[in-house]
Amino acid sequence: MLKDEVFKEQTAKPADFTFSKKVADVFDDMVNRSVPFYGEMQRMIAELAANHALDGTNVYDLGCSTGTSFLLMDQTISKDIRFVGIDDSADMLQKCKTKLDDAGISRPYDLCVGDLNNGIEIKNASVVILCLTLQFVRPLYREKLLKKIVDGLVDNGVLIIVEKILAEESQFNRDFIDYYYNYKRRQHYSEMEISQKREALENVLIPYKLSENILMLREAGFSHCEIFFKWYNFSGLIAVKN
Repeated sequence: MLKDEVFKEQTAKPADFTFSKKVADVFDDMVNRSVPFYGEMQRMIAELAANHALDGTNVYDLGCSTGTSFLLMDQTISKDIRFVGIDDSADMLQKCKTKLDDAGISRPYDLCVGDLNNGIEIKNASVVILCLTLQFVRPLYREKLLKKIVDGLVDNGVLIIVEKILAEESQFNRDFIDYYYNYKRRQHYSEMEISQKREALENVLIPYKLSENILMLREAGFSHCEIFFKWYNFSGLIAVKN
């Protein structure tokens, strides 16, 4: 696993964050060092998906990046279920394909380049995953994407979401951000790396409050939402279509 040093060199003004080849090459290290309990989140996703994935259906990972969710779900989900990964970064998908092939995954799977802002096709899905993805979809298009997911889910299908979130109250929001940056310092990111990545993400990653995400899911057509993970400004939700 290559070490994340994307923001190690100082620049006058960091460009907006993109999932480029440079990021794809170090993404696994980046996400494991940048997201608290990322490995446990992924284990929980695989566990939850196993309870809801149905033979003869598809499991979608929207924003599948390097395929970590697929690798873990392959151990918990029937081989009669097809994986479909969609990502707007061809570099990420190439990394994903390499990892899936190296792991010897034998089930059918499709990896497709797609922009979640511009409409995608979801068919016969029992599980859809948005792991740290919805936060990168422009707010104008989030409700439309969620309705598209609802339409593509079979009855009792589920959407599993992990998101960076805002606290409900501003003081806690400031505190949680401080705790998060302390976490990144413990992962050996420098002050400059933290600062430059924050600036690069400022116009790209737009988090909502947990309550806003739940309301948006219900308005899109999900009948129930349950929180399965929470760490300061990160949260996991499972939403059910009935």
